[in-house]
Amino acid sequence: MFDFHCHIVYGVDDGAKTLEDSLKMIQEAKKVGFSDIILTPHYIPEYYESNAEEIRNKITEIQKSGIDPEVHLYQGNELYAYEDLAMLIEQKQASSIADTRYVLFELPMHNEILDISPMIYNLLESRYIPIIAHPERYSYIQKDPNKVLSWIEEGALLQANYGSIVGLYGKEAKNTVIKMLKHQMIHFLGSDCHRPNSIYPRIPEMLGELNKVITKEELYRLTTKNAEDILNGNIIEIPEPQKIEESFFKKFFK
Repeated sequence: MFDFHCHIVYGVDDGAKTLEDSLKMIQEAKKVGFSDIILTPHYIPEYYESNAEEIRNKITEIQKSGIDPEVHLYQGNELYAYEDLAMLIEQKQASSIADTRYVLFELPMHNEILDISPMIYNLLESRYIPIIAHPERYSYIQKDPNKVLSWIEEGALLQANYGSIVGLYGKEAKNTVIKMLKHQMIHFLGSDCHRPNSIYPRIPEMLGELNKVITKEELYRLTTKNAEDILNGNIIEIPEPQKIEESFFKKFFK
């Protein structure tokens, strides 16, 4: 399996604090079945600004510290919403996913950006493909998950967090991710792990819950195949997302 989103690189954001933390998290990830880990520390202007070279040096140090050779690490970032995301990558401030055309970015949790089209178009015009992190956690998507349909139509892909399926981010995030999974709105899964002894030990439980919602074939696509295709330079085949239809009762009592 691939972990598409985590904060294992130590000392650069609100994730791992020490090299020992990083090594422990990688050990935990391997134990539950992750063979490939995409490292996505935050890049938030004026808060977390370690540039691509600094992150690369940290990853090299982690790799030289005796991690399991069967675990493969890849450099990336989780960028914060910014109109010219492509510029940050081209100036080596931030990284795409493993130097591919794919870029992971997050939106504000509660303050909705009414139109994210400029960010999507900016990346597409620069030949990058946008991936939006954990939409199920955004309060405005919880109110109306169908908002993401326009994002997908414009060319964005979506990454959900494993922990959402067990209510780690609250009941609304859980209900929302279930709806999105059932309606083909999610394309990748990531741990979003920030510290040892937190997410990774619960991955088997999370996989069990995911198996209740989607087929084994769909789970394989979200946990492995799509990420593998990115790294191999293949085109990702995504299913047509379906609009979520609410019953009259639910609409009336909102």
